[in-house]
Amino acid sequence: MAETPGATLRHPLIERLCSNFDLPEVDSTGVDAFLADGGHAVLFFTEDPLKYPESSDVAVILPELMRALPGRFRAAVVARASERELQKRFGFARWPALVFTRDGDIVGAITGIHDWDEFLEKVRSLLESPTRREIAAAAARDNAQAGPQEQA
Repeated sequence: MAETPGATLRHPLIERLCSNFDLPEVDSTGVDAFLADGGHAVLFFTEDPLKYPESSDVAVILPELMRALPGRFRAAVVARASERELQKRFGFARWPALVFTRDGDIVGAITGIHDWDEFLEKVRSLLESPTRREIAAAAARDNAQAGPQEQA
């Protein structure tokens, strides 16, 4: 298991993602470098799998999603010490979370556990969805084109 002085050991299923599936572990200082590689990426926020047992389920499902959608996205495990800080940045409220990005911009998140078909559909939908930045830019363009509203 990966050990850092003062750090909590990872749950065996989370460790398996890093050792058997070669998912990198990213922290608040390395997440931008991971996302800079472009394309679709997924950040797995586990919190404490003993406190949030669904994290263990997602740790088993994530490689299956990657197998079902080969080459569609890269994934990384978020270091426990950085999760709360990065949770604020990526804007989700429930644990565990798979945060989807495209070219470094947030697309959305899947939180908790779902039936396989629902999980797969949610992932496919997020891979086709605009990023939050694209949605905001479109709204700003629409507002600019609408111009000032006339008073009745």
